[in-house]
Amino acid sequence: MSGLPWFRHPQGQHEIRLGKAVVSYEIKRARRRSIGMVVGVDGLSVRAPRWVSSTDIETALRAKERWICAKLVEQRERAQKQLSARIEWREGATVPYLGESVVLVLDPRVSGAVLQAPADKAEPSLPGVAQRTLHVGLPENASPEQIRDAVEAWLQREAIQVFQARVPVYADELGVSVRKVSLSSAKTRWGSASADGSIRLHWRLIHFSRSVIDYVVAHELAHLREMNHSPRFWEVVRSVMPEFDVPRDQLRHAVIPD
Repeated sequence: MSGLPWFRHPQGQHEIRLGKAVVSYEIKRARRRSIGMVVGVDGLSVRAPRWVSSTDIETALRAKERWICAKLVEQRERAQKQLSARIEWREGATVPYLGESVVLVLDPRVSGAVLQAPADKAEPSLPGVAQRTLHVGLPENASPEQIRDAVEAWLQREAIQVFQARVPVYADELGVSVRKVSLSSAKTRWGSASADGSIRLHWRLIHFSRSVIDYVVAHELAHLREMNHSPRFWEVVRSVMPEFDVPRDQLRHAVIPD
């Protein structure tokens, strides 16, 4: 098994070969009727009744072999993407902003943070190369935590401005009334809508392109007409954003910079 890829759970007490991989997994005994499986950031966890044998558990795992392996690979790839998206909070680092990258410059002459375009606009821009700089009002010896806090504060200010500009556009098209727009930092949701017309949008959407932001705005405002995800709901979204499938797919595979 030495040449096979390994997926190790930190609390893994058992190992099994599934397909072309070796999986170390965690077992937790619980009061339940059947065997349950969860593939998370740590790996494979199994929840099983106390009376179920190890052989029965292995049989159940092999029956779900393809699903387990696919999920393990998916989690590993996502972890690698998350690592590559991690921001080094220092002078010269890049931060995604509205689908592009901006370079951080520590500049004690400015107050807060100021976004600047390149001095020579005549030069053609290169794909993937940052063209703008964000001057942060901090000294050169600022700590990573100070830089992160200053930049994130600026990103949040930018986010609320963008959201407050885009929400009325789609509210008008959908014929809905919005009472309040506020920022969210929820763990698992990009936005939420309340029946009273309150909209909450995750501030980290500011990292993504305007089309992605518009999709989330349209999605949440559509909930003010259909508080569900029925076919009727998706038709409401499509009525104002016919090509919403593209930004929705981008968001599904997005990794939030850290």
